[in-house]
Amino acid sequence: MENMIKDAIQEEIIADFEMFEDPDDKLQYLIDMAEECCEIDPRHKTEQYLIDGCQSRVWIDAELRDGKVYFSSDADALIVKGIAGLLTRALGGRTPEEILSTELYFIDRIGIRSYLSPTRANGLGEMLRQIRRYALAFSAKK
Repeated sequence: MENMIKDAIQEEIIADFEMFEDPDDKLQYLIDMAEECCEIDPRHKTEQYLIDGCQSRVWIDAELRDGKVYFSSDADALIVKGIAGLLTRALGGRTPEEILSTELYFIDRIGIRSYLSPTRANGLGEMLRQIRRYALAFSAKK
């Protein structure tokens, strides 16, 4: 049952993007999502929350509430902000263990990688690693 919950959010993201056949429309949808996305608390837009290895400036914060991890993010580039928002949407609201065990397949299914330069693709990996580091830290505190 837990796997169904984990996959449901990814399937929802995939369905959102499948509404668009044209890759440019998918990219515009990602940008539109980023413009509407909640931003990280301005107090957390500091070096401490900055993701190393990203071409753009990206901040991700996490908090543990009732055993589940909730993320907030922001970036200075809309495409990157949209990607960070998708990652935090797909993995947020889960236990640290669920985050660590979730296989993310939606990124390849929606075709976002094709829009990323090698440095931006590296940044995507760094964002995901940071999200998992948060989950690992919260898991260790239990």
